[in-house]
Amino acid sequence: MTATRVRALLVAVLMTALAVTTTGVAFAYVTRSGSGSGSAAIATTQPLIVSPGTAAHDLYPGGVTAVEITVKNPNPGPVNANGLVLDTSLGSGGFAVDTGHAACGVGSLSFTNQNIGGGGLEVPSGGPWPYSVAGSLKMSVDAPDTCQGATFTIYLKVLP
Repeated sequence: MTATRVRALLVAVLMTALAVTTTGVAFAYVTRSGSGSGSAAIATTQPLIVSPGTAAHDLYPGGVTAVEITVKNPNPGPVNANGLVLDTSLGSGGFAVDTGHAACGVGSLSFTNQNIGGGGLEVPSGGPWPYSVAGSLKMSVDAPDTCQGATFTIYLKVLP
């Protein structure tokens, strides 16, 4: 056999081996299968925590003031609050008065619920974050004199 013929035969053998190897690899890649299991879960958003509020300024009969609160977000990301409402399950219908003014009936107080439109108020993770709820606390004109100098607590909850 001549050197040229040996070279040609060697090239042909190498090309065939390369084609078989490539096809085998491709075939093995395509035909491989596996099994296993996995799971995913959606976390439940925890409710925002609203501190009991206080009147921003002294109240007087017929007067209106803001309520000062802090809000804490225990979630890892921001949460939207769509409003604030009086939590009537706490205190006396959502209000309390300091012990030195126990004779002051909280029936003379009212809170204007706050609906926040446009996607709500975004509360960042963490906190506590201070908020002022402007013009939301009112004392009726017929409030008793026993309410003079009283400190009020206002219990609010967030609308999700």
